[in-house]
Amino acid sequence: MAENKITAESNPSEEESENNEITSKLFFNKYKCIKKLGEGSFGMIYKAEYNGNYYALKFEDRNGQNLLESEAAIMKYLEGPNIPNVKSYGYSGKYNILVMELLDKSLEDLFSKLKHFSLKTTCMLAVQMLTVLEFIHTRHIIHRDIKPDNFVMGLKKNSQTLYLLDFGLAKKYRSSTTLIQYPMINKKKLTGTARYASINALRGLEQSRRDDLEAVGYVLMYLLRGSLPWQGLQAKNKEERYKKIMQKKIETNSYDLCYGFPSEFERYVEYCKGLEYTEEPRYEMLREGFTRVIRREHWKFDYIYDWTTEDDLRERNNNEKLILKNDNGNNDLGKRSYRNSFKNHKNRNDDDFDGRESKEKHNGFIKGNGDSDDNDRNNKYNGNDKNFSGKETVCCSGCYVY
Repeated sequence: MAENKITAESNPSEEESENNEITSKLFFNKYKCIKKLGEGSFGMIYKAEYNGNYYALKFEDRNGQNLLESEAAIMKYLEGPNIPNVKSYGYSGKYNILVMELLDKSLEDLFSKLKHFSLKTTCMLAVQMLTVLEFIHTRHIIHRDIKPDNFVMGLKKNSQTLYLLDFGLAKKYRSSTTLIQYPMINKKKLTGTARYASINALRGLEQSRRDDLEAVGYVLMYLLRGSLPWQGLQAKNKEERYKKIMQKKIETNSYDLCYGFPSEFERYVEYCKGLEYTEEPRYEMLREGFTRVIRREHWKFDYIYDWTTEDDLRERNNNEKLILKNDNGNNDLGKRSYRNSFKNHKNRNDDDFDGRESKEKHNGFIKGNGDSDDNDRNNKYNGNDKNFSGKETVCCSGCYVY
């Protein structure tokens, strides 16, 4: 999710008019938008109700960047742990619309209130971040916009779960049949957010798995420290700012960045910065570093975060009791981990997403270009509606489970 802020250049009267227009309509003849959740360069997200259930509707101007179609296809293709459920995608009037699982606050929202996270909370989040990235990387996808805004907590019984969203800039990094990584391309424009982007991404190098992981390192230090050394740099324009951020990242060694925190964080950042373009990261080793910190401090990996409330705990306990009752006591809750969920999905058939240049249909969606240059994001809507016929496109019955 892009930063949920209304820009200073926005016209309040226009925003209010657009908001009233959206909340007064019934999209796909059933979804009633009741509250705006966020807004950014991507468009807008609304909380919507249908038949007593709540969903998130992501709106994108059809004459804009047209990232939502590709995002819907990638999220449906991934369908795994820590990925929000996608119900459908289509268009209505001037908007492309993605209907997905409603989630709670992003890490950036929580950070804005708390100003920094505790060591225990950050370590538990780090393990989940690495698990979901391992999952999408195994499915041949890199995210390319890792930041606190795009990590979001679940609701109610899933309040302990960290989700990764906003796959509008995601792409394939290798063939799903040969597993050969696509060649590195230099002199590319930055894709992602400069504050958290890897040094290589800021240098204009093609991104791969290492760049997602390095970005996680900067996110973790941001959450722990409360800020990063390259924030607030003065620049005349965006290009100069990117250069200054890159130079500051190069000048800031991992020891100084992680000073005052367990050495595992320094080793994590150093390891990620040292990865080769095609090198497969050692995800389990990286996770073990953060779980070791938790064990050393004699904490429990109990998913009780800095913001967890008594109501959250009651909801979670009631849900676990229900699971135990339904499973006749045979379900070991301690083993119902993200890693188990990951294993259930990692060996799925990839034949449905093996084309780099294709625009084939997949479960009612049109696949985005897996190898397009970032400039393709600026292509305008061409008026071709034949794929959706002005209707909501449902991918499969499984998407209705929330």
